[in-house]
Order: sequence, then C-alpha cells, then structure tokens
Amino acid sequence: MVTLDELQEELYRQANLEYVCDRPINLYNTPVRQGLVTQADKGHHLRVLDIEKDRSAIRVRVCKDDYLGWIEAVHTDNLTLTEAPYRAPVLTHLEIQQRLPQVIAFARAAMSVNNEYLWGGATAPNYDCSGLVQAAFYSAGIQLPRDSYQQEDFTERVSQAELQPGDLVFFGTPRRTSHVALYLGDGQYIHSSGKDHGRNGIGLDSIADLSDPISAGYQKLLRCFGRVASSYQPKG
Repeated sequence: MVTLDELQEELYRQANLEYVCDRPINLYNTPVRQGLVTQADKGHHLRVLDIEKDRSAIRVRVCKDDYLGWIEAVHTDNLTLTEAPYRAPVLTHLEIQQRLPQVIAFARAAMSVNNEYLWGGATAPNYDCSGLVQAAFYSAGIQLPRDSYQQEDFTERVSQAELQPGDLVFFGTPRRTSHVALYLGDGQYIHSSGKDHGRNGIGLDSIADLSDPISAGYQKLLRCFGRVASSYQPKG
C-alpha cells in the first residue's frame, strides 16, 4: 500500500513508477470519473504517469495492453510498488493454438454466472465485448490489445471457410469494427452484447443459423474474421 504523498514524492523523483493492483480498479476517460474505459484486475500492473493538480485522480497506463486512463486517488490504498517490472509473455503460434481450449472454457464459464453488459467492463462478472475476449485470452496467458478495433488490427485475417474455434469474429461498419466475438465452431460464437442488440450480457449467436433475430442482426454488421497468431507486446 502506498500513500498519495509518497506516490507524488516518488513521481517527482522518477517517472513511470510501476505498481500492482491489490484489487480490481476502474479506469476512466477523464480525471472526474467520466466514461469507464477499462478495468485493471487484481495482479495487473499499472504505471503511474501523472497526478491531477487537485490530487483527486491519477493517470495510469495498464502495462499489459498500453491502455491509458484515470483512477481515483483513493485507490493508492490498493496499489503496491513492484520491484519486478511487467514482462509480457512471448508465445509461438503453436503455443497459442494449444491454449485455445482454455480460452473458450473461460468464456463459457463467464456466461454461466449472472452478468450484464458493461461498457468498459474487463473484469468478472460484467464485460463489454472486447473485455470478455481479452480476459478469456489472458486467462490462458495470451495478451491481446484492449479494444475491438485494436484486436482486429492485431489478428491475422482468415476467411469464413477457414474459421477454427478460438478465432475472432468482428462486426461494425465498413469504416471500423465496433464489436468482437469468440468463435466456438459449427457456426456459433460467444460474445457480450448490450440491450440495444437484444441482449444484456454474454450469450451465443450464429453466423450459420440466422433464424434468431439477434444473430440475424449481427450478421448485417459482419466485417471479417481474425486469428490470434502472437501475444501482444506492450510498447510502453
């Protein structure tokens, strides 16, 4: 645990202090807690970048995916200075393929408990679409970028005919992806979606059987398919 005074003193002496979360912490788009952008789970590393002038908020970077956000200053009680900086795993394509059953098992287990769609949600039980996908891969030691459009850019393109369980399905507009799902096989995918699309949480849909109106609605937004071939390496 670190006090805010200690944190500020250390920040003045050296940049980019790294801490480990002792509990899940929300990250916001602004210092005044507007717009949840992601969540850092227990054990995740955060790098402190700045402290708001009124000392109410701290700007941080999530070490595993380079995501930026603001946390409440009270969360200094939930941070522990780490002597071992974060090191991202380096995996071969084969190692990733071997871990995909674990990725799928995590997503199915997340669906089996009560949950709701949460914009910015990246920790159990309430996820957004890319938060669920990121958490599922993280459970198997595979790192992905945070947002759906970043995940699309990170993966290798495959055709629908080449789809394998563990591939990603991307939805959106011709301009940009805005939604992601995890392919399970036999035309099914699992994803977390909101009320606007007929569901509020994690569920199954299909790219093959469009008799369900939710599946049919997402099919109209289908963009492309991607395969995770490497584990994300942070740039910061």
